[in-house]
Amino acid sequence: MALLIVSGAEVRRLLPMGECMTVMADALAALSRGDAMVPLRQIMWLPENVGALALMPSYAAHVPAMGVKVVSVFPGNHGTPYDAHQGAVLVFETRHGQLVAMVDASAITAIRTAAVSGVATQLLARPDAQSLAILGSGVQAASHLDAMLAARAITTVRVWSRDIARAKHFASRAAERHGIAVTACATVEDTVRDADIICTTTAARTPLLHGEWIAPGTHVNAVGSSVPFTRELDTNAVRRARLYVDRRESTLNEAGDFLFPKQEGAIDDDHIVGEIGELLLGTVAGRQTSEEITLFKGLGLAVEDVAAAQYVYAKALHAGLGVQVELGGKRDDE
Repeated sequence: MALLIVSGAEVRRLLPMGECMTVMADALAALSRGDAMVPLRQIMWLPENVGALALMPSYAAHVPAMGVKVVSVFPGNHGTPYDAHQGAVLVFETRHGQLVAMVDASAITAIRTAAVSGVATQLLARPDAQSLAILGSGVQAASHLDAMLAARAITTVRVWSRDIARAKHFASRAAERHGIAVTACATVEDTVRDADIICTTTAARTPLLHGEWIAPGTHVNAVGSSVPFTRELDTNAVRRARLYVDRRESTLNEAGDFLFPKQEGAIDDDHIVGEIGELLLGTVAGRQTSEEITLFKGLGLAVEDVAAAQYVYAKALHAGLGVQVELGGKRDDE
């Protein structure tokens, strides 16, 4: 059996943001339609929660493929040469169960996370949204800028980081790359004030974004926290917003941004308007007025990883990219 190994550099070449947004829309619609299986992720935390090993399996009938992302998560890597998410997405075909691809998980995670936010922004942000605020200056900040530029006609960007020097470096590189105005701000409040779109992409354990700072009509993508015991948004920010998620079950079990306000009695499960896949299928309604605040809480789902990796695998085979390794998997003839 031939196993194709696809590197991070090859993933970035084969999975441009616009194409990934289409792949993610298809995957999220399939999930809400019942054509995918996504068990809750299993996470093994190291002592004192310094890092974790996560196991995320899924089956996607629309592809078709099954697979699993095995990834280490080390939030302390922010500001170092190492990505916070490292590992591989393993893709299996569904006729005989053969392992056909091993795809770099850092690149897949970076692109598909932002692509899902891009899909949510296309569906929920005001059509005339032009100003963007980004909290964070790492991998997801950069990929979310790509996605927001694909989703809306962004003309100005403000960015904040705990380290103002990193924010300034991000702003300089982003302005040069995209040819738009990017400004580094010293405070979160200054960054998000009057923004049409806000993306939170930090490793914060306690709220950074406060509800009173969010202007009417803003759309928020919150993706930095994916565990029950951390959050980027305060209770007021979540309570004020019309809330959409990637998956209800995952949100009710894993999303600190939702669970903390729920524990405080500020919201209940009905505060979730719907899944992005339901929006795509037309079974739930989107933004109702130009003044309401919309919020997409993204946790990241294995079906997104499997769909993206399968897409990359097919393109790599066609382009003759990747490295093939004979792994076995067939019984010896007797």
